Amino acid sequence: MNSQSEHRKRQRSRRDKAIRVTVTGFGALVLVTLVVLIFHLISQALPLAMVPALEREHAVPLPDGAEVVAVDDLLEGQSLILTGKPCQLAFYQLNDEQLQRTAHYTRPCSHELSVLGSAGQNVIADISSGGQARLITARSIPQPGVSLAPVQAVGHNTQPSGRAVVSFSLPDDMWQSRTKSKAWLTENWAVIGVADTQQKLLRWVNRHDPTQRFDQHFPVSETVVPLGDAKQTLVIKDNLLRFDFLTRPGGYNARVAAPVSWWFVLPKQRSLLLGNDQGQITRWTLRNNGGALQFAPTYTIELNAGETPVDVTVHASSNAMAILTSQQRLLFINRVTGEVVSDYSLKGEVTTISWYGDRIYGASANTLYIWSVAYLSGITTWDALFSPQQYEGYAEPDAVWQTTSASDYQEAKFSLTPLLIGSAKASLLALTIALPMSIGAAVYTAYFARSRMRHILKPTIEMLEAIPSVLIGFIAAIWLAPLAEQFLFSFAFFLVTVPLGLLLITLIQHRLADLLPITVRPGSEILFALAGIVVLGYISVMWAPQWVNLLFDTQGVSALAESTGSPIGKTTVVVAIALGVAISPSIYSLAEDAISGVPDHLKHASFALGATRLQTLIHVVLHVALPGILAAVMLGFGRAFGETMIVLMVTGNTPVSSWSLLEGLRALTANLAIELPEADLSSAHYQILFFTACILFAFTFVVNTLAELLRQRLRRSAYLG
Repeated sequence: MNSQSEHRKRQRSRRDKAIRVTVTGFGALVLVTLVVLIFHLISQALPLAMVPALEREHAVPLPDGAEVVAVDDLLEGQSLILTGKPCQLAFYQLNDEQLQRTAHYTRPCSHELSVLGSAGQNVIADISSGGQARLITARSIPQPGVSLAPVQAVGHNTQPSGRAVVSFSLPDDMWQSRTKSKAWLTENWAVIGVADTQQKLLRWVNRHDPTQRFDQHFPVSETVVPLGDAKQTLVIKDNLLRFDFLTRPGGYNARVAAPVSWWFVLPKQRSLLLGNDQGQITRWTLRNNGGALQFAPTYTIELNAGETPVDVTVHASSNAMAILTSQQRLLFINRVTGEVVSDYSLKGEVTTISWYGDRIYGASANTLYIWSVAYLSGITTWDALFSPQQYEGYAEPDAVWQTTSASDYQEAKFSLTPLLIGSAKASLLALTIALPMSIGAAVYTAYFARSRMRHILKPTIEMLEAIPSVLIGFIAAIWLAPLAEQFLFSFAFFLVTVPLGLLLITLIQHRLADLLPITVRPGSEILFALAGIVVLGYISVMWAPQWVNLLFDTQGVSALAESTGSPIGKTTVVVAIALGVAISPSIYSLAEDAISGVPDHLKHASFALGATRLQTLIHVVLHVALPGILAAVMLGFGRAFGETMIVLMVTGNTPVSSWSLLEGLRALTANLAIELPEADLSSAHYQILFFTACILFAFTFVVNTLAELLRQRLRRSAYLG
């Protein structure tokens, strides 16, 4: 017997040990998984905190006597354009860190040749001695020995290696007597500037419709800068700036503190940089002034004493901008905020810089330098994420979330403020809807309801927590949103009058209950409450709109909702109703446990002192259960803040920096679900999305931790009581 008993003990001990090891192992696996997830979130967002780093990859010697005209992305097989023999442009490619000549473009020496850049593409400007201008696109990888030649007419592709962008003529008299000329190319316009001793001429030709032409004439003493796609011309004369419109008469003026000595027009011609001899660079950008786009200053960059800008290059798909100065400094700047993020000293007399992808090309008199740029997403600063900024085309500084992943030199708008406001607005309003229902139900079932009724209601309400949020979102989007659009005032009237209606029912329900048979009196208060809610809902739908029409101007409120740009069915109110219903069971369950967990002897002591049930509820039960109720509220708020499917399906997902309940919203969680699949891996957009995931995790971690601390305090209070 003893041997059998000892054998069973050993078996039980081994079984207990195995179970203990298994449970411990799975628990450790959960902790390790959580640590890995946290580490992955932080590691993906960490590059935002890094400073852009510059590292030299190559230093390629240039042919003797050659001058750099334009640089493409050599390491990706594109071309470097140099001046070759007289009246010739030579194309080179990089092969084993040596330049190899692949093609040339030769014209008579009476022609003027130059290379223009447009949206990352180099275009040859060829102007004949008779003033015939041809802008020609060469192939990105010319074949060895091919001589690029222009075509004779627009749209005819007679040469396999070249294609005319546009072709037009200049006034013969001005061209023959010219003292200087210059060409510009934008996405929509080709501009040739010609100056003689009497005047300056700008001839504008639409690239898509060459028959559309405009001529502008200016005095020789004025400096003119065409702002192509903005359809304006900047005229500089001492401290006075004048902006002339291209397609209509008139313009506007502006003054600067010091005479402009340097300028650079950013791609898209919506922003420009103006510098003076005092080392100040000011960004001017288009603003919406009553429907008219006008340039206005935004920020100023201060250089060192005696330092002047030499060249500027802009990254195609981020807000990064690099400025080369006369002291051979390369400044990395966020072109939206104007913050200098990093500063590097270069070796050698670099005169021009170009930016392609994660590489910067810099040319000196005899060397072409190639640098790689690491941690480019570090150009995104705290101000860019959380402070209003002056974006191109906006009337005032604003916090905007509007990303772009294309290489189109558009400003990326990465403000997280609209997303934070959207999450907070939906969560807080959902709490205002969920708290009365959930706390009221918890007080009733835990304190007033009979034991049998409590055992029926509590599991029934808690089962609602098992309803998938996607189902609630689907019902809200299909049924509630159209209903809200039709019965907006009915909803508002119902929400406002429900507390008053229930209070009235409580005043009369005990008298009505006395008229019922004694067997059905217990729980009759629920039937009265449900009947009152149904009647009030009917009144809200059928009669309330007519009352509101008599008392208020309903068209004014509807017009206000329409002016926000959000449909009534996609406003915050509708989101909050669906979200409030979703989080109510969670708050109810925890709050009910906290209230029912109050020791009976505390309630009995209150009754013994002559307190009523209501007084005992307010001064004893709720006082003791308050930490647990607060924990329930905090956990409900955390769930509402982290909810994805409901806010994704019900809202219009419009990121708006507004607390108005009649406007739409986009929450942090919905933004992750929408944009993370489309974000380029390791881009600033991708890393900012992971940063928002870190914000969500930190918020829910803090809220859940505080809620758990409150619950532990509740247990200690109950134990000590």
